[in-house]
Amino acid sequence: MTNSLTIALAQIDPTVGDVDGNVALIEAARAEAAARGADLVVFPELVVSGYPPEDLVFRASFLDAVKTAVEKLAARTAKGPGVLIGAPWREGALVHNAALLLDGGKIASVRFKHHLPNYGVFDEQRVFASGPAPGPMIFRGIRLGVMICEDMWYEDIAETLVESGSEILIVPNGSPFELDKADVRLSHGVARVTETGLPLIYVNQVCGQDDLVFDGGSFVLNADRAIAAQLPWWTSQIAVTSWTRTNDAWTCAVQPLAPLPDRLENVYQAMMLGLRDYVRKNKFPGVVLGLSGGIDSALAAAVAADALGPEKVHCVMMPSPYTSQESLDDAAGVAKLLGVRLDTISIEPAMEAYRGMLATLFAGTNADITEENLQSRARGMALMALSNKFGSMVLSTGNKSEMSTGYATLYGDMCGGYAVLKDVYKTTVFAVCRWRNAHKPAGALGPAGAVMPERVIAKPPTAELKHNQTDQDTLPPYDVLDGILKGLIEGQLGIAAVAAKGYDEALVRRVYRMLKTAEYKRRQAPPGVKISHIAFGRDYRYPITNGFNDAAPL
Repeated sequence: MTNSLTIALAQIDPTVGDVDGNVALIEAARAEAAARGADLVVFPELVVSGYPPEDLVFRASFLDAVKTAVEKLAARTAKGPGVLIGAPWREGALVHNAALLLDGGKIASVRFKHHLPNYGVFDEQRVFASGPAPGPMIFRGIRLGVMICEDMWYEDIAETLVESGSEILIVPNGSPFELDKADVRLSHGVARVTETGLPLIYVNQVCGQDDLVFDGGSFVLNADRAIAAQLPWWTSQIAVTSWTRTNDAWTCAVQPLAPLPDRLENVYQAMMLGLRDYVRKNKFPGVVLGLSGGIDSALAAAVAADALGPEKVHCVMMPSPYTSQESLDDAAGVAKLLGVRLDTISIEPAMEAYRGMLATLFAGTNADITEENLQSRARGMALMALSNKFGSMVLSTGNKSEMSTGYATLYGDMCGGYAVLKDVYKTTVFAVCRWRNAHKPAGALGPAGAVMPERVIAKPPTAELKHNQTDQDTLPPYDVLDGILKGLIEGQLGIAAVAAKGYDEALVRRVYRMLKTAEYKRRQAPPGVKISHIAFGRDYRYPITNGFNDAAPL
């Protein structure tokens, strides 16, 4: 009987659809783990295909490529450590989310995910078939109870595994980040350990995939519910854990634990990783963005410099007759602190051209928001031209407060390939900027020290589309607005329930109408990093044509 075991946790960054690239990552991790004495290497959920594969699962050629890759990987396990990998796996007419144990040169065991999540960002019931409640996998005489991601969130699978003789619980994951989710994962893990009396290994991927970002944070719990290993968040790592069996119970040797980042660091790291992987995996050479001298574009530029390196960030100041000298100075100050390229393109010639083009049709009308939006669209045109000419992706700089209320110009400041602040409220933008000025995050490629002048954070926000304009001319104070929006969006509360939290009911009605009316704009907005419990995109699926009116008189 084997009384010792070395298990490596492979917290890696796969790419959806890149089967060959993912296999190369798996082989590199296995080689490193082998050099460190591992018997088994555990990888995240669907690591061969990348997670989530979405409609790729419907393509027979994709499933064929996955199967071929898995069989080749299995053949390479004739010597050295076994591997536990995840892949979409076809059995007859059905396709499952599978865990596959490869050892001894073959596919030694296959188990299918039972609980398929179908809420929030998940729609696995659409692409996968549910498997039966799994029994243990036998690895070199040891019974491993494998629960694939969502299966850990329910007690029935763990109960089945312990009743069928499992000795160690293993949970491969593709668990997307959102604020406070680390505590939720840990609590479910503790619950399963408490119910079964078995230790538990939890392995999560760390990557950006479109609007989702995965934060890692893999861990090991011993049977006494104490954390024996805690991998870092936001970075790839191969961690080797040592296990011993005493009186038929397995225990993992305790190792130093990675510290949990605070909330603001998590927000910043999520934006960094989401942008870095989006740009890298889609093979853009860098990003180009409008740098206005305001706080949103300053934060977007800082995230870009930290994620990609300052040399891959091209900032453009696009002044109009309404642009203040203060804004020009602040944009220059941000660029200098970040060490990024800054060019200036005046949009005044474009404004004059549009006025001339539209003069006949606009005759007899007064200037209004139309002329303001033309300025924003002229800027968008300039950025898109630079993107087309040089290949860099346009980085949108709008925040969640603006996306919620429609305080953004379609085909203007909303244009771009990625919106890094899309799920960050304005009040959080202020807090994150102060945090970044005081901290350089782990893995950041930008400079240490402050990344924007204090005045950028302190001055009243303004779009500068007319003289003496501020955001608060149109919107409520951001602390009030964001509180209302969080109730309506994340809380999914009605107007009366939000007003009961202490907000003026008429103001809540007004914000609700703005939120509802702006849905058509959000459908055309670029993707952005999911931060909150409900982000615009996969989480938020309200119809554009929507006759329900929660703003009607009560």
